[in-house]
Amino acid sequence: MSYAAFKMMHWATGIENCAAGFITHSPADLTAQIQPIHSVDPESEWPAKRRIGPIPNVAVTAANVLELYIVRVHEDDGRSSELSGDSRSGGIMDDLRGARLEFVCNYRLHGNIDSMAIVSSGGDERSKTRDSIVLSFQDAKITVLEYDDSAHELRTSSMHCFEGPDWHYLKRGRESFSRGPTLKADPLGRCCGALVYGLQMVIMKASQAGQGLAVDEEPSNISASASVHIDSSYIINLRDLDMKHVKDFTFVHGYIEPVLVVLQEKEPTWAGRIAWKHHTCMISALSISTTLKQHPLIWSASNLPHDAYKLLSVPSPLGGVIVLCANSIHYHSQSITCLLGLNGFAAQLENSMDMPKSTFTVELDAANATWLSHDVAMLSSKTGELLLLTLVNDGRVVQRLDLVKSKASVLTSSITTLGSSFFFLGSRLGDSLLVQYSCGTSLPTSVHAKEEVTDVDGDAPLAKKLRMSSDSLQDFSSSDELSLFSTAPNSSESTQKFFTFAVRDSLINVGPIKDFAYGLRINANSNVTGISKQSNYELSQRLLPPRDSSPWPANPSSRTGAPSSCFPAVSGASLGRQLPQQPSLGRLLPRRTDTPFSLPLLLLRPVRAKAEFFSDNPSSSSSRPVDFVRDLLGFHSTELEDVVLSSNSTTDNILPDHATGDEDRSRSLTFIMTSDRSALATSDHGKPCTSVPLCFIVVREDMFVILGDAACTIEFYEESLISGLLPPLPLEYSLLMNLMTLDACFVLRVIHLQVCCSGHGKNGALSVMQHSVELPGCKGIWTVYHKSSRGLGVDALKTPKEDDEFHAYLIISLESRTMVLETADDLGEVTENVDYYVQGSTIAAGNLFGRRRVVQVFARGARILDGSYMTQELSFGVHNSDHSSTLDSSTVSSASIADPYVLLKMVDGSIQLLIGDLSACTVSICIPSILANSTDSVSACTLYTDKGPDFWLRKASTDAWLSSGIAEAIDGNDGSYHEQEDIYCLVCYESGALEIYDVPNFKCVFSVSNFASGKAHLVDRSVKEPFKSCQKLKSRTSNAAAELGRKETPENMKAVELVMQRWSGPYCRPFIFAILNDGTILCYHAYLYEGPESSRNEEVGSPNNYVDLSSVSTSRFRNLRFIRVPTDYSTRVELANVVIRPKIAIFKNIAGYQGLFLSGSRPAWFMVCRERLRVHPQLCDASIAAFTVLHNVNCNHGFIYVTSQGFLKICQLPSAFNYDNYWPVRKIPLRGTPHQVTYCAEKNLYPLILSFPHKLALNQVVQSVTGAIKCLYFTAVNFEVSDDVPKTYTLEDFEVRILEPEKSGGNWETKASIPMQPCENALTVRMVTLFNSTTKENEALLAIGTTYVQGEDVSARGRILLFSIGKNSESSQNLVTEVYSKELKGSIPALASLQGHLLIASGTKITLHKWTGSELNGVAFYDAPLYVVSLNIVKNFILLGDIHKSIYFLNWKEQGAQLSLLAKDFGSLDCYATEFLIDGSTLSLVVSDDQKNVQIFYYAPKMLESWKGQKLLSRAEFHVGAHVSKFLRLQMLPTSSDRATPGSDKTNRFALLFATLDGSIGCIAPLDELTFRRLQTLQRKLVDSVPHTCGLNPRSFRQFRSNGKPHHPGPDNIVDCELLSQYEMLSLEEQLEIANQIGTTRAQILANLNDFSLSTSFL
Repeated sequence: MSYAAFKMMHWATGIENCAAGFITHSPADLTAQIQPIHSVDPESEWPAKRRIGPIPNVAVTAANVLELYIVRVHEDDGRSSELSGDSRSGGIMDDLRGARLEFVCNYRLHGNIDSMAIVSSGGDERSKTRDSIVLSFQDAKITVLEYDDSAHELRTSSMHCFEGPDWHYLKRGRESFSRGPTLKADPLGRCCGALVYGLQMVIMKASQAGQGLAVDEEPSNISASASVHIDSSYIINLRDLDMKHVKDFTFVHGYIEPVLVVLQEKEPTWAGRIAWKHHTCMISALSISTTLKQHPLIWSASNLPHDAYKLLSVPSPLGGVIVLCANSIHYHSQSITCLLGLNGFAAQLENSMDMPKSTFTVELDAANATWLSHDVAMLSSKTGELLLLTLVNDGRVVQRLDLVKSKASVLTSSITTLGSSFFFLGSRLGDSLLVQYSCGTSLPTSVHAKEEVTDVDGDAPLAKKLRMSSDSLQDFSSSDELSLFSTAPNSSESTQKFFTFAVRDSLINVGPIKDFAYGLRINANSNVTGISKQSNYELSQRLLPPRDSSPWPANPSSRTGAPSSCFPAVSGASLGRQLPQQPSLGRLLPRRTDTPFSLPLLLLRPVRAKAEFFSDNPSSSSSRPVDFVRDLLGFHSTELEDVVLSSNSTTDNILPDHATGDEDRSRSLTFIMTSDRSALATSDHGKPCTSVPLCFIVVREDMFVILGDAACTIEFYEESLISGLLPPLPLEYSLLMNLMTLDACFVLRVIHLQVCCSGHGKNGALSVMQHSVELPGCKGIWTVYHKSSRGLGVDALKTPKEDDEFHAYLIISLESRTMVLETADDLGEVTENVDYYVQGSTIAAGNLFGRRRVVQVFARGARILDGSYMTQELSFGVHNSDHSSTLDSSTVSSASIADPYVLLKMVDGSIQLLIGDLSACTVSICIPSILANSTDSVSACTLYTDKGPDFWLRKASTDAWLSSGIAEAIDGNDGSYHEQEDIYCLVCYESGALEIYDVPNFKCVFSVSNFASGKAHLVDRSVKEPFKSCQKLKSRTSNAAAELGRKETPENMKAVELVMQRWSGPYCRPFIFAILNDGTILCYHAYLYEGPESSRNEEVGSPNNYVDLSSVSTSRFRNLRFIRVPTDYSTRVELANVVIRPKIAIFKNIAGYQGLFLSGSRPAWFMVCRERLRVHPQLCDASIAAFTVLHNVNCNHGFIYVTSQGFLKICQLPSAFNYDNYWPVRKIPLRGTPHQVTYCAEKNLYPLILSFPHKLALNQVVQSVTGAIKCLYFTAVNFEVSDDVPKTYTLEDFEVRILEPEKSGGNWETKASIPMQPCENALTVRMVTLFNSTTKENEALLAIGTTYVQGEDVSARGRILLFSIGKNSESSQNLVTEVYSKELKGSIPALASLQGHLLIASGTKITLHKWTGSELNGVAFYDAPLYVVSLNIVKNFILLGDIHKSIYFLNWKEQGAQLSLLAKDFGSLDCYATEFLIDGSTLSLVVSDDQKNVQIFYYAPKMLESWKGQKLLSRAEFHVGAHVSKFLRLQMLPTSSDRATPGSDKTNRFALLFATLDGSIGCIAPLDELTFRRLQTLQRKLVDSVPHTCGLNPRSFRQFRSNGKPHHPGPDNIVDCELLSQYEMLSLEEQLEIANQIGTTRAQILANLNDFSLSTSFL
C-alpha cells in the first residue's frame, strides 16, 4: 500500500463540553410564552407558584463535533400529548408533561474543541440580545460563533489566533503544554477570558450588538435579535503577577467591573511530601478594566489544600467563589471564609479552627458542578453520585456549607443549568441526560412525593416510544432521597429546600470504545454476495460508562450448532405472512431437506401477536387448541392478544414456575392437531408432557410446520411423509402467529456497564424467521384504508385515532396485472371479488374523502372505490393495445395523492389534476392553465398537505392569513370532523427550476431557479439572493483560467423524484427530498426568515419565460427558505443503467418513527428524529423494488417490501432500538466493566473480560495483596486504622464471561463464566488455533492472559490459561473446559496464534510455544524493549507494539526455530494499537499513538534510508483527532469499476476498521495511485475553495502531532474523506468549476468517491 484514504463512519458521541445560552433566540422572545403556574389548591403544601422562565439553547461538543439544541417543553393541557413518544415523559412536574431536545444544527470541525464558553448578554430576561459561542482549539486559536437567522446556521463572528512567529514569545521556549486553551466568560457578558500556554491570560472585551467591530454585510432586520460580539483583546502575563501553575480561573458575580479569580499553586508538592507540605494553593482576585487594560489585585486567599482543582462562581446576591478540592470544599469571598471536610484525608492548618465535617464520606476529585438556585449547587462525583451543596446564609452572608446526597446518575464530563427548571448532564462515558427539577421550600406529604416519584420513572416503557436512557438517575424509586433537608437548628430561608427530578430526554453515546469484535450473525445467509453479504456480520463492541444495571437473567440454555435456516432470503425480515391465495403451500415454504433447520429466536423483546383459531363450530370452545395451549401453560388470560410468543421464561412471567427449568426446556416438543379437535403433546422420550414452553403449529393442505421452543427445531414435512400419522386435516384448523423484526444494516448495540460504560455494538440485523412470496416484476405496493361503516353523533367520537386504524387492502402492481389482498386478519387474495383495475399495472393508490374512498390510478385512467365496489371510473384516453406506439398526453407516468386531490404527471411532461367533490365523493379532471401554457415540460411533481390548526406555510407569507386550499373545516356526511388543510403543488421542470403552487388556484407562491444544481439555500425569486457563497469560488478564479474552455459541459440535471413532507408535531418543519437523474439525493429543510422589505425583486417570471402577473403578489412565500441538509449516505447510481429506479415512500408511524424509505439498488431509511435526519442503509436484501406501510391486527405499525428477486416480506422494526444515532443502538445493561472481547466463530460466542468492584475491609485487602509475604509493619489480625481513614477499600474482581447472542428477545445469554483468582486481573482473551503435535490436528482454544496486582514490592507474574469450548453448549459446566494453566514471570498483556503455535508476550519477552495437547513447550523467544501492548500476525510475520518504543517487525522461521528482528521504528512512540494493512502483494504496518496520530510504515531493506533494512520507513502519517484503541483488518468489497477493468487484481485488498475512545468509528483503506492523485488534488483545492466553520484549516488539523518531541515529517499519502465529502455538498456549478481547475471531470470524482464508499461497506 502506497496510498490510503481516511474515512469516518460513525462520529464521536461522547460529550466533553456543554454550555447553555440564548443562541437561536433572545430571552425576551420566550418570556411571554410561559406564564406563571398557580396551584389550584390553596391548602396544598406543594409550592403555590412555580414559574418556568426562558429556556436557553444547549450547545454540546464531542471531539471535533459541535451540536446545538433547543429545549421544547410540552405543557399539560389535561389531554395525553400527541408527542408523548417524542418527549421523555417522566410525569407531570410544574404543569409540564415533558420536554425534549430539538436539533438545530451540527458541524464537524477541522479541529478538536478544547473548551467552550457562552458570552451572554447579561442575563436580563427582557434582553433582545443573543448570546455567542466561544470555542478554543490547540494551540491558541479562539473562534466566536453567532446564529444567523437568514441562513439558519452558525456563522463565524470573529477569530483570534495567538500562534505563529509573532506570538512565539508567549510560549517562553516551551513546545508542549499539558492542556489546551481554557475559556471562561463573565456572568454579565462584559468580557471573556482564555488561558493559553499555561500562564498567558487573554482578555477579550465583549460589546453588545451594533457596538462591535464586526458589521453585517447586509442590512439586518430591525425585529431580529443581534448577538454579542468581541470588540478587542489584550494579554495578561500571569508570570508577571508572580503566579505559577495555574489550575483554574473564573469570573465572579457582584462587581461593577469584571473580577477574575485565579486558582494557582505557589510551590508544587508531591505524594511523598504531603505530610509536610500540603497547603500549597491560593486564589487571587483581579479586577479587570477592559478599557484601561489594567488588572489590579483586590483580594486573595492562601493556604488552600494542594488538591484544589476547580473554582465555582457563586451567583448573586451571595457572590464569592467555591473552591473544590478532592477532600474538602472551601467558600471564599472578600470578607467571608467557610470550609467543609469530606473525608478523613481532609487536612487543616495548625492553629486554625476545627474543620466542619460532612455527615458522609465522599471524594470530590474530578467532580463537575452547576447551580440549581442562588444558594444550592449540584455536584457530580467521579462515581456518578449527584450531591447537593447548600450555602446556608442569612440572605447576605454565607454561614456554613451543607452537603447532602441526592441521586446516582451518569459519570459526567460537564454540567450546565438550563434556565430555572432544567439541567443537562453531559457524559463521555454514558448517555447524556436532560433533567427537569423542581425546588420547594416546604416538605410535601409523603403520598404526594411518592406519586411524583412514580410519575418520574414508572411511566417509562423502555422498549416502545420512550426509549429512555438506561444511564438515567438510578435511585428514583427511593422517595426518601428525592428531598433535600437541612438539619441545622437555626431555621433560615435556605435550610428548608427539597428538589424533585424527572429525566426528560437523553442523547445516546456509544463511547468510549476500547475493543470490538467482528462476528457472523446467528442467522447469516451464506448464499448472498456483494454488499448484501456484509449484513451477515455483526460488530460487537466494548467501550467505557455509568453504573448500575440489572443482573443477567438466568436464561435457559438452548441448542446451538444447528444448521442455519434455508429460507430463500433469510437475511431479510423475520417471520412474514404468506399469501393464502396460492394453490399450494409448496411455493411459499421450502420443501423438507435432509437436515431440518432450526428456529433462530433472535427477538430483542417479547413480540405480542394474535393467535387465532378458525372453526366452523366455535361452540365447543373447551376443545379449541388455543384453550389447550392456555391450560397447558398455566396461562389464564381471556384475551387472545395477550398470548406472548417467547421461549424466555423470565420475560413477563408468562410461563409457570415448573416450566422454567433447564431439564424441561431441553425436551423437544411436538403439537399435533387432529380432526377431532384434540391435541397431543409428546416429549422426545415418547412420554406425555404436562409442562412445556410455549410453541405453535401451522397446518395446511399438503404440508404442516412444527414450531418448537428454543431447544427444538422447525421441520417441514410433506403430506406423503405424514399420511400414516394423521388423518386428513381441514384448512380451518390453523394456529397462526406473526413474529417480525427488521434486518437493517448498521445496527449497533451497546451494553451499559458499572463504573465505566461499555457496550456491545452489533451490525447486521435481527431476523427471527421469514416466509417469502415470489412476486416477479413487482412495480409497486400500496396499502389503503376503508371505513365501511361510520357512526353518527356520539358514536363518531369512538372511532379510532388516525394512527390506530387498520389497513383494509394491499394492492400489488406487477408488470402486466394488479393483485388485491385483504389485510384484516390474514393476507387473503380478493382480486377476483373486487372492482379494482387488475388487467394492468397500477401507477398509484391511496385514500380520498377522509378515507371513505379509495382511488386507484393506472396508465389510462383512474377508479374511485368504496371498499371493493367501484363508484366512479375516469378515462384519460382510448386504450391502445399497440405497445410500440408513442405514448401521448393521455398516459400517466406518476401520480401524487393528497386528499381530496390527485396530481397526475403524464408521459409527455404535462400535468393534470383530479379534484374531489366532498359531498358526492366523486372526482373531476382539471388541467391547470398556467401549466398548460408552459413551454417547459415537467420532470417531477408532488402534492404537499399543510395541516391545521398550525399551518406552517402560512407563516411564510407576508399576509396575515393566506386563503389557500380548503378554506373551512369540513364536516363529513357521517358526522366526523376533518382537519382544515392547505394543499400545495410542487413542480420541478426539465430546466431544473422548482415552483410551488397553491391548489386548486395554481398561483405561484414560491419559485427557485436551478433547483437541480443543489444550492446551499433556496430563496424565493421575489427576494434578492442574500447568499454570496456561490460567487466566492468564481471570484477567486483568475481571468486566464476563466478564458479556458471547459472540459466538462454542465449536465442536464433534473429531478426525477420529488417529495415534500411535514410530519406531526407543533415545531416540525417541512422537508423537501429530490432524486436527480444522476442518482444524487437532495434534501432541504424549511425555515422562516423575515427579511427586509427592500430586498424584494419585483421582476419575477416563470422558468419557462411565461410571466404570471398574479403570481407576483403579497401572497408569495417571501419568508420561506430552505437549507440543504447533508445525508452522509452515498446512493449515487447512474439511473440510466439501473433496472430498479429509486422511489421515495413516506411513513408516519413505523414503530413510533417517522420519515421516508428510499427503495432501489441501495435502499435506506431516512428517519426524522428531533427535526434531524438520520440515514440508516438497509443492504441485507440488495435492491428493493417496492415499499409500503402496513398496520393491521397482526402487524402493528409495520411495513411490507418486495425485493428485486420478487420476495415479499412483512416486517416490524425492533422497538427496543434507538434510531436517533449515526447507527441504530440498543443498550443492554451489564453488571461490570468490560475490558476486551473476542469472537468464537465455531460456536458463535463472545468471550468477554469483565471486572466488578468489590469492597473489602482494609485488613482483608492487606492480607490479600501481601499474600504469603510477611509484612513487617502490620498483620492481618491486629491491623488498626484511625477513625478518619475509611475502613473499606474497593478492589476489582475479574472474570471471563462467555456470551451468546440473544435468541429469545432478552439479554445476551451467559453460557459460562471463568472467574479469576484474588488480585488476578485478566488482561487479554483471544481465540487461537493451535496445532496439536500429538493428534496432528488443529484445535480452536480460548486463551486468557492474566497478571497479579500485588503492589510494587512483589515481582510481577501472570498466568496463561487455555480452555476448550465443547460441543455441548446446553450445560454451562461442560461448555468450557480448562486444558492448560501455567504461571509465568511477568504479566501477559497479549496473545496470538502463529502457524499453529502460541505466541505469548510475558513481561519484556515474547515466547513462541508448541502445543502438545497437554503442554506448552517453548521453541523460540525474543526480548522486547519494555512492555508489549499488541501482537499481530500475517503468515509468518509478527508486528509487535511497545508501550513506549514504537513498533517492531519480526519474522518466524520454521527451520531453525528462530524469531528474528527484521526492522523497527527507531523513534519514541507510545503505542495504542497496531495492525497490518494489505494491498495486494504490499504489506504495511499501521500504528496509533497517544497523540491521536496514525502512522503507516513499510519494510524496504534495499533502500538506503532503511539502514540496510534495520529501520522501518514511514509511508504515511495522519492525525485522527482521537485515540484509536483497536484496528480490525477487513477485506474490501469489489466495485463495478474493479470488475470492468480487465486484469484488475484488487481482490486481496484489506481496509482497517478502527474504533476510538470518543465513540467514533472509521476506516483506513488503500487506494490506487491514479485515484489518490486525483483525490489529493481535489483535497488541496477544497482547502482554499470551501469556507470552513470556525476558520479552521483542515490541512493543519491532519498534520502529525509530536507534542514537542523531535519528529521528521513523513510523506502526505493519506487523503481525508471528511474534507472530500464537502465536494458533494457544493452546487453543480461549483463542482464543475473545481473539477475543471484540477484537470478532471465531476463524473470521475463522484465515481471515485462512490467506489470507495461501496468498497468499505463492511457492516
